Amino acid sequence: MIKVTENLAVNLPDEGNWDIVIEPQANLLDIKLKDVWQYRDLLFLFVKRDITAQYKQTILGPLWHFIQPVFTTIVFVMVFGKIANIPTDGIEPVLFYMSGITIWNYFSSCLNSTSGTFVANAGIFGKVYFPRLVIPLSTMMSNMVKFGIQFFLLIVAIGYFGLTNGSFYFGFSWLLVPLLVIMMAAMGLGAGIIISSLTTKYRDFTVLIGFAVQLLMYATPVAYPLSYLKNESVINVVRYNPLTPIIEAFRFSLFNKGDFNGFQLLYSSIFIIVVLFIGLIIFSKVERTFMDTV
Repeated sequence: MIKVTENLAVNLPDEGNWDIVIEPQANLLDIKLKDVWQYRDLLFLFVKRDITAQYKQTILGPLWHFIQPVFTTIVFVMVFGKIANIPTDGIEPVLFYMSGITIWNYFSSCLNSTSGTFVANAGIFGKVYFPRLVIPLSTMMSNMVKFGIQFFLLIVAIGYFGLTNGSFYFGFSWLLVPLLVIMMAAMGLGAGIIISSLTTKYRDFTVLIGFAVQLLMYATPVAYPLSYLKNESVINVVRYNPLTPIIEAFRFSLFNKGDFNGFQLLYSSIFIIVVLFIGLIIFSKVERTFMDTV
């Protein structure tokens, strides 16, 4: 049984063994992460739903996750490598661009998917109770499957060029990869739930988010190394982008080449923690009243 209590001067009977007690949140910090753990089975069901929905009524199914990074890499090699003649810090161009695309795709997928949490799931939220944070978390986890497929493709490419050129690198820095992926996931989740909270009142953010993510990619060293930049003001803009140290560290961990700075990675970690914390607070506040505005 479920017991719902409100801020009313009514004494509800205590009879019965209540399975769930739904109470109004007392303060902004009442995020109730414990409830998310209690609904972990529902979380995995949503993950399964998201993965199934991606492949349903498609001819190639999961192969689309291979096709997209391959064609994007080819375009980057032609445009940035051949035409613009941008160096790649001694890394094979195909591997340089593919590595940046792989980690960036995971961030952009998490951000774009979670940014529509309230609007896209208003029908479900208005009918049944469950911790609303389950939806963006399931989106983040389902996108991890897509990242895993593309990362596997990257490993295959690394192995191929390693055998061809004899320049394969494998060291302890590879252990840094899971941490960097988690940081990207947390950044996408934090920024996404902030935007999803704002879109309940300001639908313009839904239109702007796709355009903003594309612009952000060019302010992040996905298609170029940080060492390529010469203008000091441009370098500062890109360097203080919290995603820059993550992508540079991702390449460094795989190829032992590039610009790796531990202090900048610490800066990114602090930034992500702050964004995620603010996002959880705003999300927790909006979920109480969003049905009145969606």
